[in-house]
Amino acid sequence: MHRRLRLRRWQKDALDAFEARSARDFLTVATPGAGKTTFALTAGLRDLARHPHRRLVVVTPTQHLKHQWTEAAAAFGLHLESNWSSTEAFPADMHGVAVTYQQVASSAAGLRGPSDDAFVILDEIHHAGAERAWGDGVAHAFEPAARRLSLSGTPFRSDRNPIPFVTYGPTESNPWVEADEAVADHVYGYDDALRDGGVVRPVFFPRLGGEMEWTAPDGTVMSATFDDDLDRTGASQRLRTALSPEGEWLRAVLDQAHEQLLRLREQQPDAGALAITIDVEHARAVARLLRTRHGVDAVVVTSDDPDASDRIAAFARGREPWIVAVRMVSEGVDIPRLRVGVYATTTVTELFFRQAVGRLVRWQGQMRRQKAFMFLPDDVRLRTFAAQLAQARTHSLRRREEEGEQPSVELDALPAEGEDQLSLFQAISATPMAGDPTSVFDDQHPEDLIVDDANGLTMEIELAAPPPITGAGELAGALATVPRTQRKRELRRENTDRVRMLTHLTGLTPEVVNARLNQEVSIAAIGDASLAQLERRRRVADRWIDRA
Repeated sequence: MHRRLRLRRWQKDALDAFEARSARDFLTVATPGAGKTTFALTAGLRDLARHPHRRLVVVTPTQHLKHQWTEAAAAFGLHLESNWSSTEAFPADMHGVAVTYQQVASSAAGLRGPSDDAFVILDEIHHAGAERAWGDGVAHAFEPAARRLSLSGTPFRSDRNPIPFVTYGPTESNPWVEADEAVADHVYGYDDALRDGGVVRPVFFPRLGGEMEWTAPDGTVMSATFDDDLDRTGASQRLRTALSPEGEWLRAVLDQAHEQLLRLREQQPDAGALAITIDVEHARAVARLLRTRHGVDAVVVTSDDPDASDRIAAFARGREPWIVAVRMVSEGVDIPRLRVGVYATTTVTELFFRQAVGRLVRWQGQMRRQKAFMFLPDDVRLRTFAAQLAQARTHSLRRREEEGEQPSVELDALPAEGEDQLSLFQAISATPMAGDPTSVFDDQHPEDLIVDDANGLTMEIELAAPPPITGAGELAGALATVPRTQRKRELRRENTDRVRMLTHLTGLTPEVVNARLNQEVSIAAIGDASLAQLERRRRVADRWIDRA
């Protein structure tokens, strides 16, 4: 059985290049919102259809993205276990697993065997160079894989820890790149996506200046605007002062961002806004400001919240106006309804900045006007990053002809800044400048220039049905578009409920009840059970309850 899938032109070009390449490794760099997941899953499905014995392994930076990939794969008929751990057998009733880079680092040996001759997708591969343990784990676990498809939403460099399975220049086809620069096999940039139309949104960057006053660690009282030339330490203290929830600057930015959101919600009622904050305490303070000033109960997601992934998913499906996060929504997270952002963090690397902006660019539905806005402190570093993206936006929207190939943007992270002595540092005041915020290149009107008919930029390909899964029993094809891992979680909960009921009805201990049920369906533990075994175990429990 075959079905047809409509791909964007860049996805089809990248797929053709990937399938024509005999080497095991392929690196695709595509702007956030362009559809890297669809491209990668298409490549994976076609490969598994040709090699039904292969497993699919997806590696992501975060827990939330594991579940996001699992849901996306289910739409292709591919079932991934996102709750697998190295202490469990590799799932026989799934096409593969979704794991994080952290899991790979701690379970490389356990993944190496199942990954032999596997198809591996490495999402946001630059994370594998962030920590040596992550890179070493990826290299060891996936060395025997048959194909390795690496993805990144941002051009990147790795000057410290080399990233596994990535080629570094110069090469015969790219002789001009530097020795420490990664070479992509296919690149689809933000300007390319804007030029195609109907792929990503144009993002505008309102910047608000101000005058900040603070006490430095040595006790000196400092005062400066964003136009004043400060050293790295002074610039960091000035930015931290501006972002203080006690000052007027942050309040003014949140007020203007909320006003912009309300205007957008007149046309798109579910439009949302994201505030990216410094730390957990700062996130909660920003949420309090939104509540007291605008009556908004913002969704707050932080890394210490075990339910953060569920809260992000609920926000993506819902209509709440604001979500406040530290780093949880900075990369890869898919919330297409986000139209407004507030960059309220002291992280000022270009890599992180582009990742943050990437949360706002995803095109949604058939609306012709889809401008997005990222409100910024008028810090010179952020101003520079925004100007680079704004220039790409302006050139693309005006359809200006480019003279020759442009060099790729190099994203060098700034050297790590020394930690302020926060016990001695004290923000005193942060006053926004009067007047409207300055917007980089905001004299353009992209809603009049966007080509919203992308039909000519897409093409169809044929997809074979996914390979059959052993061990799925009578439910093998029952849930074609529902993640099997989700159904297994539901069945485990239902089995647990029945064990609790049987414990009450029979007076037996939970250990005894579980052991008898496991024996009936020939499993050692419920975590090892296939979907069909969980279904049979529940039926056995129901019959026992009827007799009790």
